[in-house]
Amino acid sequence: MKFSGKNVLVTGASRGIGAEIAKVLAGYGLKVWINYRSNAEAADKIKEEIEANGGEAAVIGFDVSDEKAFVEGIKTIIDSDGELSYLVNNAGITKDKLAIRMSVEDFEDVIKANLTSAFIGCREALKAMSKKRFGCVVNISSIVGETGNAGQVNYSASKGGMITMTKSFALEGAARGIRFNCITPGFIATDMTKELKEDIKKAYIEKIPLRRFGDPKEVAEAVAFLLSDHSSYITGEIIKVNGGMYM
Repeated sequence: MKFSGKNVLVTGASRGIGAEIAKVLAGYGLKVWINYRSNAEAADKIKEEIEANGGEAAVIGFDVSDEKAFVEGIKTIIDSDGELSYLVNNAGITKDKLAIRMSVEDFEDVIKANLTSAFIGCREALKAMSKKRFGCVVNISSIVGETGNAGQVNYSASKGGMITMTKSFALEGAARGIRFNCITPGFIATDMTKELKEDIKKAYIEKIPLRRFGDPKEVAEAVAFLLSDHSSYITGEIIKVNGGMYM
């Protein structure tokens, strides 16, 4: 794939889908900034893996829900590279429980970590990218942001809000040549899904037309396409990567 930019910040990139996004983008020649909140060792391992395969990476630790830290993080990248070409807002948390047992604190914590953090990233990216009138942001939402899900009122709200927020940023960024798009993954084979009992996995797979969980690389390749020059006329779009589970 062809990229006109040279670097990318991937939040929550020390494990899971974020780590795979970082590795795939580095494979396409981008310098990848690997963001982590608490697991520096895991982030360093991703960096080492990227460099062992001939890619370029740097590790940057901060909590994406901390506005000051996020702003400073982007400043650090720009001071180092002269620009921020791309941003992938991937970091997020869950605090699942039925709504009748969910505290306001549980709700607000997930909104802050997932949605507010993505807002901060989009806003700061728009500021930074506007100077060169070039750039692209991909927000990683979720299938439950489109469908809702029992036990995930807070998570669904955060990911649903991300979808419409992406469209709003796309409208504001278009005049400056900045694109904003969103991906809604379905069930992806990560450490989290590995912990599911076999009967539960089977029940989920039966609901997926392609009859399998997705691979993190399949999400990462969709991210790469949306960041690349090949999608230069795509903005405000929601790409489903869910095996047909929700169409």
